[in-house]
Amino acid sequence: MIRQEIKTAVFNAVQSLARDKSISVDGFDLRVDAIAMDFSKDRSHGDYASNVALQIAKATGKNPKDLAGLVKMRIEDSVGKGFFEKIEVAGPGFINFYVSNKYFQKEVSRILKEKEKFGSLDIGRKRKTQVEFISANPSGQLHIGHGRGAFFGDVLARILAKAGYKTEKEFYVNDARVSNQIQELGKTAMGRGETYLSPYLKNLIEKLAPRLSGMVSETEAGYYLAQAVLKDLKAFITDKLGIKFDYWISEESLYKESLVIATYDILKKKNLVFEKDDAYWLRLSDFGEKDEVLLRKNGSPTYFLSDIAYHRYKIERGYQKIIDVWGADHQGHIPRMKTVMQILSYKGEYQVLISQLVRLKGGKMSKREGNIVTLESLIDEVGLDAGRFFYLVKSLDTQMEFDVDLAKEKSEKSPVFYAQYAYARISSILRKAKGNTLDSRSVLGSLVYSSEIELIKELLRLQEVVEDTAADCQVQRLFQYSLDVATSFHKFYGECRVISEDKKLTAARLQLVRATKIVLKNTFDLMGISAPEKM
Repeated sequence: MIRQEIKTAVFNAVQSLARDKSISVDGFDLRVDAIAMDFSKDRSHGDYASNVALQIAKATGKNPKDLAGLVKMRIEDSVGKGFFEKIEVAGPGFINFYVSNKYFQKEVSRILKEKEKFGSLDIGRKRKTQVEFISANPSGQLHIGHGRGAFFGDVLARILAKAGYKTEKEFYVNDARVSNQIQELGKTAMGRGETYLSPYLKNLIEKLAPRLSGMVSETEAGYYLAQAVLKDLKAFITDKLGIKFDYWISEESLYKESLVIATYDILKKKNLVFEKDDAYWLRLSDFGEKDEVLLRKNGSPTYFLSDIAYHRYKIERGYQKIIDVWGADHQGHIPRMKTVMQILSYKGEYQVLISQLVRLKGGKMSKREGNIVTLESLIDEVGLDAGRFFYLVKSLDTQMEFDVDLAKEKSEKSPVFYAQYAYARISSILRKAKGNTLDSRSVLGSLVYSSEIELIKELLRLQEVVEDTAADCQVQRLFQYSLDVATSFHKFYGECRVISEDKKLTAARLQLVRATKIVLKNTFDLMGISAPEKM
């Protein structure tokens, strides 16, 4: 990666200055990854800029601007001339790096060579990673709130896989026969209650009536109905949302395999279980959290106990990185679950991400289920591509407004249309250029116009987007990146005639167009949206 190469050059320069006693960095732990390096959209400020001199000035005892000058000269002495066009010191001590056009031209060849692998990294080092998301109760259809966690989890898993993690996607099904949820569902199934009752569930109960009528146990009726709901959920998620889970883990199976009672025994052996008010509690107060019930007065286990068992099962399967994507109503569950992972001696990385609320803006939905807007009705209204795209607009931890009218817009006003239109335009150009046979990489030296170089810069950023998103899970970065690439391409297309009488220049620009198509396709694949050849 270009950013990593510049970081390494800066790090080596600082180390070199320290070795020959030009500066002292005693007590300062400078690592390559800790060096700030920002991408610049304004090339008058360089392609990348670093404040490393400001970072280490105090440790060196030098003026940041003077220190930046020393780093600049050391880099110029050590790095080949083919990499940087120039390096400048600006402001109080910033270092601006202007990368040479030759480097950018050369990188187009790499994109063309790597194709669908471009953007792939090895920072994950094949660490076994699990992303658990959606995990909706099997009591009805998914609503628009579920859509946010669904598409976020799927895209995050794709990005982690692209970054080199061995990633698996999992859905946890709350279908334990002993749970209150299944009991209430059973009452509704047998006409003894109305909990969870919606038009969808009512129709399903009528469909299953011949079998349900022969049941006497609310528990069995609830479990049977939950499995029917789950079957519909699996079909919808897989076929209509395009999300392929590696595993669907049943809470009931944890009881059947005695994982829940075994987990309780483990906690008991750790002297963390105590009796109070005829119930059995987990002593979380030893870790600064509120004590929680594991077994109720009637002896039935709480959801918290089965959740502990489930996470112990995750640990036993060897996941080195575990990410849970939960709804906003589970916010308070995070501290106690993190404490549980500590109690279970988990040595890997555990992270919980909260999906905040979603509301609709504009557009009258043609289909509703009771008081909720189902995710299926939304996707039917706007299409899967627009649905996925618009759910990725904002950070997961902020509330969002889904603009139905804009999502349905078939013009450049719609961001998904704007991005996909760039891909379709590229496909059209390449169809017209089918007879162009000059395809030598040596022609890339002709790419010197500013909009050509700016487009190449954007294309190369895909690796940085993957790296940063794998680190901080801010998948909305991918949404913005796709628009940035589309904008750069549209600008290039408006300023540079691709197919002309100049065969060498035509060949070079066609190479750049092909590279752009590869990067957009790879970006769309990460987002789970289609890449249309025509629009």
